[in-house]
Amino acid sequence: MKDIRRIGVTRRWSDIVVHGPTAYFVEVADDPAQDMRGQVTQILAQIDGRLATLGCHRTSLLQVLIYVADLADGPILNELWEAWVPEGHAPARACVQVVLSPGYLIEMVVTAAVDA
Repeated sequence: MKDIRRIGVTRRWSDIVVHGPTAYFVEVADDPAQDMRGQVTQILAQIDGRLATLGCHRTSLLQVLIYVADLADGPILNELWEAWVPEGHAPARACVQVVLSPGYLIEMVVTAAVDA
């Protein structure tokens, strides 16, 4: 399909997949040795970087699916999230508890609008 663009392609995944005016990507902490606050902070910065690569901003977020190892960490996530998301531009969001790879406390699946 010629209208699918993949960025950072490996055998197992692509860093970003763009189809038409929509981009899809997943972020986990680069340093899983960090606590929940550290991992969330890393992931939000990584999302900013991916959005910049695509020439867009946090206001372009459409949906973020958040997977956490422990829902008890929700208050930390929400504190950092609410400070990060631009007022009036919150994406659709879901947060569920799952079993993640060892050391990882959170994973975010992002969908964003981009210029086609």
